[in-house]
Formats: sequence, C-alpha cells, structure tokens
Amino acid sequence: MSNIDKIFEDVRLIHDKILFLNTEKMQKALAGYTASEVHCLEYIGKEEDVNVTKLAEHFFMTRGAMSKISKKLTTKGAITSYKKSENKKEIYFELTEEGKRIFDIHEGLHAEFRKRDEHLFEAIPEDVLEKVESFLTRYNEHLNTEIENKK
Repeated sequence: MSNIDKIFEDVRLIHDKILFLNTEKMQKALAGYTASEVHCLEYIGKEEDVNVTKLAEHFFMTRGAMSKISKKLTTKGAITSYKKSENKKEIYFELTEEGKRIFDIHEGLHAEFRKRDEHLFEAIPEDVLEKVESFLTRYNEHLNTEIENKK
C-alpha cells in the first residue's frame, strides 16, 4: 500500500470512528433533527445572507434538495426567511430562537468532543500539525478545482 493510499485509509477509519463515538450522543441531544438539518443550521448560524443557492453549493446538493430541507426547518420553527429591501426576489434564512438552541447544543457537543481528544493534539508538535493542515488545504483546493471543472 502506498503512503497516499494509507493516508486515505486512515482518514476514512478516523471519520468512521468519530461517527461511532459521537453519533449516539448527537442523536439524543438533537432529537427531531437530521444530521443534514443540523449542519444547515450550523451553516446558517455562521454565515451571512444564506439562501438556497448558497446552501446547495456549500453542501454539494441540488437546490431542490436544499429547498426541502429549508422547508422542514421552517416547519420545525428553526429558521425563518427574509428578503432584503434592495432585492425583493431573493429569499434568505436566519435562525430563530429554536434554531439558535439547536446550533448552541451542536457547538457545545463539538467542543466536548474536541476536549475529549485534546490531550492527543497537544502532544503533537506544532510544525507537524502545520504540515498536515497545509496538505489538507492543498488537497481541498485541488478538489475545489476538480469540482469547478465538472460544472
């Protein structure tokens, strides 16, 4: 197995193990919301002027799929829509109090999970973490280019 193949295998295994460790607690704390809905709330809570197009591009989904998710979140009272005075056509989303509650629970769980693993990351030299981050950034940029070329 090449180094690159080993890296991809390790990343997949790490992802699977993180899901295994975190999913049950997430599902209990965020009952009534799917992972896709929670991640949409996270994005809406962190970004400005989020609309269906921005959601679709961020999550690599169709606008139709994002419209369905946003309608479910509106029905659950987690988001509300608004229009800007300069553009009455475009619909944007913002979190309601319920949406902020779910957002805060989700952020808190992520902080808890990071704290669980903190001792490992503190033991890794900063220059090693910088190299890993640099590699991941470069690879992510490459994938962005590939996605753009596919459009």
